[in-house]
Amino acid sequence: MAWLRRKARKTPLSLRRSFVTPEGVDLRIELGSAGERAGAFVIDLLAILVVLIVATIAIAYLAWASHQGAFAVLWLLGFFVLRNGWFALFELSGSGATPGKRLVGLRVVARDGARLTGGAVIARNAMREIELFLPLSFLGSQAVHGWADSALTLFALGWSGIFLFFPLFNRDRLRVGDLLAGTWVVHTVRGKLGSDLVVPVERERRVFSEAALGLYGVYELQMLEEVLRGGSEEAIVTVAATIRRKAGLPDDHDDRGFLTDYYAALCGRLERGLLVGRRRADKFA
Repeated sequence: MAWLRRKARKTPLSLRRSFVTPEGVDLRIELGSAGERAGAFVIDLLAILVVLIVATIAIAYLAWASHQGAFAVLWLLGFFVLRNGWFALFELSGSGATPGKRLVGLRVVARDGARLTGGAVIARNAMREIELFLPLSFLGSQAVHGWADSALTLFALGWSGIFLFFPLFNRDRLRVGDLLAGTWVVHTVRGKLGSDLVVPVERERRVFSEAALGLYGVYELQMLEEVLRGGSEEAIVTVAATIRRKAGLPDDHDDRGFLTDYYAALCGRLERGLLVGRRRADKFA
């Protein structure tokens, strides 16, 4: 993935934005370009097509074996759920990215720095139905029945084209769905994995109380990992001071060591909580 890291570092200044964590630290994210987003979308479409072909073969076999026409309705319903659920379910996962976005090195984040919500994901992906799938599906159905003429074809393609090229005409490379949902598509930070941050160290780790660890949830843990990965001393000092103030902990003048130990302890607490059925999405949950 080295080429991805080199590419990310060469991102134009026009695509760099401020992204403020819950602790007020600016991580300076980089927006995905229109080409990268298009590439990720094509990869996802190909994956959806493969699933659709397999499902179509299975449904056609069932329809042939049972001599029932109701499976056509099942196919239409399944295709609708597949093309909408594919994007929404993957983006609601912890990574905020579909398989196509992961391969290209992109993910979806909320523009206000908060946790990406289900409502935002549903809104941005519901617009894709209006932008692309609905007019093209209508055109396809009309063509099957022989009712599609040149004017209808041009209208459908023009409608989709307006939305398709919309990201090229705004500085944040936003789709209409991104505008409604308040989201960005950004480069994924390439760095050491979360497990690398909690490897054994040749010293005794700090011990934190449940009250201190209870300040953060899964979302804040991810933001803390971003801060540790980035390595910015200013960010590390700011976050460490904020956690110490909230938890009432003394300053031992080892901010990086403090955050590393806090991160490791928080990982352990959240993993233990998950094993017994407790999971906090964020510090407000």
